[in-house]
Amino acid sequence: MTIANKITLLRILLIPVFMAAYEFLGEGSFAFVPTLIFAVAAFTDMLDGYLARSRNEVTTFGKFMDPIADKVLVMAAMLLLVRDHRLSAVAAVIFLAREFIVSGFRLVAAAARVVIAASPLAKVKTVSQLVAMILLLLNNYPFSLIGLPLADISVYVALVFTIWSGIEYIVRNRGVLSLQREIGNGEEAPKK
Repeated sequence: MTIANKITLLRILLIPVFMAAYEFLGEGSFAFVPTLIFAVAAFTDMLDGYLARSRNEVTTFGKFMDPIADKVLVMAAMLLLVRDHRLSAVAAVIFLAREFIVSGFRLVAAAARVVIAASPLAKVKTVSQLVAMILLLLNNYPFSLIGLPLADISVYVALVFTIWSGIEYIVRNRGVLSLQREIGNGEEAPKK
């Protein structure tokens, strides 16, 4: 197993640790503990991708597990924050709907042997969501001390990039939905 895959597995293992820390330490002066765990887990996303590419160790396992680990991490934070009324349920549905739509496109494309790479805009979307989650987990600290609602602003920024990157993704890859041959009929799908 490559080092990048081990880091991906670490991220998966950090998700229940983050959730437990949030449950027991998510309020008051100890809120930094679950936030730190979340931030470390989020950082491992960049690290495993960098290591896999720089060492030429991109694996099928990594391609499969890395995006799942990312989505489950962010989804865990969103669900906890929605439950505690720190994130709007509408915002969470928009964030998650975009992920489901993109994942659906990727499944159809993969079945047709078409590889869809993440766009730079999608990477900005991911960073903006992670920043928003971190600020929400910290209850907008330290910006709350000066009355600046940066956590709320960051959610709106993340929503803009989420919607924008989702639209871009659909427009750029709309041909995936109009493949001439049906996948699974025994014939090879057309390559793009």
